[in-house]
Amino acid sequence: MNTISQLAPHASGMTLDEKALKAAGSSHLDEGAVTPAFRQHRDDIVRLLNDALATELVCVLRYKRHHFTAHGMSSPAIAAEFMVHANEETAHADLIARRIVQLGGEPDFSPDTLLARSHAEYDTSSDLKAMVKANLVAERIAVEAYRQMIALIGDKDPTTKRMLEAILADEEEHADELKDLLEA
Repeated sequence: MNTISQLAPHASGMTLDEKALKAAGSSHLDEGAVTPAFRQHRDDIVRLLNDALATELVCVLRYKRHHFTAHGMSSPAIAAEFMVHANEETAHADLIARRIVQLGGEPDFSPDTLLARSHAEYDTSSDLKAMVKANLVAERIAVEAYRQMIALIGDKDPTTKRMLEAILADEEEHADELKDLLEA
């Protein structure tokens, strides 16, 4: 079956392989958007996404803990920022879980393996500056993890790649905000 890199020659330039389009459209209808050319990468992508899901969930828990336990003169503003980040991480987790299901996988929300699968760590700091630093470290880890996932996925799954790029932009923004809090 032809792929995009094997386009059929046409008098006006490139054209799609109509036979491959019809085959992709009519076979394995129970797999939804997962077409034959994509199927070979699906399991690896679902595994990467489940690890990203675990990371996002651990980040939600860490931010919420820090939100509720922050104390000191600067704590109201910083605690509010922690909750904003927790809500954004929750949105990321929801996007990732939805994409896993679209790919025919099952999102792994198991608390038994959450920390083992997460790229970032949970933190129980009680000092406000230590909380900010722990969250900055976790955001930097997330930034690197998403960059690596985007490179690994490449053109194998453009939809997942675009989703990860959008999440990466948010994580970079979080890291910048936390860096500013540390410098204040």
